Amino acid sequence: MSKIAIDVVLLPDNSMTNQAVGISRRQFKKFSGKIILNKENCLPHISLAMGGIKESDLQKVTKTLQDIASKFHTFELIADTYHDNTIPSKEIVSEFIIKKAPELQSLHEIVMTKLKPFLLYDISINTVFSPPAVEEITLCWIKNYAKKSSFNNFNPHITIGFGKLDDINTPINFTASTLALCHLGNYCTCRKILFSKNLNRI
Repeated sequence: MSKIAIDVVLLPDNSMTNQAVGISRRQFKKFSGKIILNKENCLPHISLAMGGIKESDLQKVTKTLQDIASKFHTFELIADTYHDNTIPSKEIVSEFIIKKAPELQSLHEIVMTKLKPFLLYDISINTVFSPPAVEEITLCWIKNYAKKSSFNNFNPHITIGFGKLDDINTPINFTASTLALCHLGNYCTCRKILFSKNLNRI
């Protein structure tokens, strides 16, 4: 049975994407690390659901997401804080914490509920997009998403990269109008869009 590690995400608008990519590049230049965002194959994103799926279920999953997307409008969101987080390797990773609007929480819960029949958590490194090489810590985040990061534990954010700069100002208002299904890469980066659907305009 062939499986693939996936992330269902909201993609931010072009302005926020450009900001996130720019900050990520600056952080990489100063601190190095294993994450450097770009607009092609390491996309800034807000995770809504994470896990593995059978490749044979990909069409059913995309149809489910298409139906969900048709019921939502463009999100008006706020990056409330630029926050540093110490990961299990004791390294610092920074992220934009997104204010948890009720509509965003609702989308997350609907995605998790509707995809429950398809999501798997007994996955291995070969289900994750490569290159770059995939580290074991990536599997820990994917396998524990449902238990540690969903429903009441949902923590919407945009991961920026390793280290933290001292000149980033928040809050930042932005929109997100694309629901996407991505193939996950190392450190839960979004490496390849498998499906995307624009939300209805407000």
